[in-house]
Amino acid sequence: MDGLAETPVVSSKGAEGFLVALAGGGLLDARRVALVVAHPDDEAIGVGGQLNRLHGVTAIHATDGAPRTPGNAAEHGFASAAEYAFARACELERMMMLGGVPIADRFAIGLADQQAALNLTRLARSLARLFEQRAVDIVLTHAFEGGHPDHDAVAFAVHAAAELRKRQGSEVGIIEMPFYHAAEKSWGVQRFLHHQQADGVTIVLDQPARLRKKEMFAAHRTQAKTLKLFAVDVERFRIAPRYAFGTLPNCGDLLYERYDWGMDGARWMTLVAGAALELGVEQLL
Repeated sequence: MDGLAETPVVSSKGAEGFLVALAGGGLLDARRVALVVAHPDDEAIGVGGQLNRLHGVTAIHATDGAPRTPGNAAEHGFASAAEYAFARACELERMMMLGGVPIADRFAIGLADQQAALNLTRLARSLARLFEQRAVDIVLTHAFEGGHPDHDAVAFAVHAAAELRKRQGSEVGIIEMPFYHAAEKSWGVQRFLHHQQADGVTIVLDQPARLRKKEMFAAHRTQAKTLKLFAVDVERFRIAPRYAFGTLPNCGDLLYERYDWGMDGARWMTLVAGAALELGVEQLL
């Protein structure tokens, strides 16, 4: 294929092969790969250094990045959540231009920030439809780590969508990325939970990729304070383990319980159990 790496992405059961190719450098044929993240800026944190390499990748965002909690928009300098969401969409547009992802390959589910866990069934079914329409058989997404409820919701929905596709005879391999989780005194960022170690790859970004990732972070101007927590020199990936989403991650130490992010562990377990039952994917519990 013109301009693509010599090692092609393998389809169907090719998550392991894709992971090896990702670590190897060069452009990759990613037309059967989807990046599924919760918020605008998650793409930059998780895979910003690799995005320009992923030729034809499908980019899917679950939420608009604008919480509906009273006062949140004002804290970011906006009169309403709608204005805040529009600003974040404009930031994402700039980010996607830097990443080389054309409009035709971008999709938004349109959920409100902090409400993905309230819409697990809708999210999973929407993802399954997109995976079918785009012939997706490899997904890059969030680890289940108890950091942000939207992140965990996306992780569950991706795994549930993979199960739905499996019923139709299509295998979807899942590669996950670490974002953040509760540490003893602060946030543990960009590292997988210590008690969930599994083989994976750590990619150290070269200078051009670091500079590009800095530009991507800068594109998300409204998130500048949060993005200061994240490094631009390394990205980590691994084959997703088979989670029990009905068991709280990080031994129940949930970062989102420290903040007013609309979720706690008990509510999560109720919501995920109901969604798994409705979708018929109780094996994910």
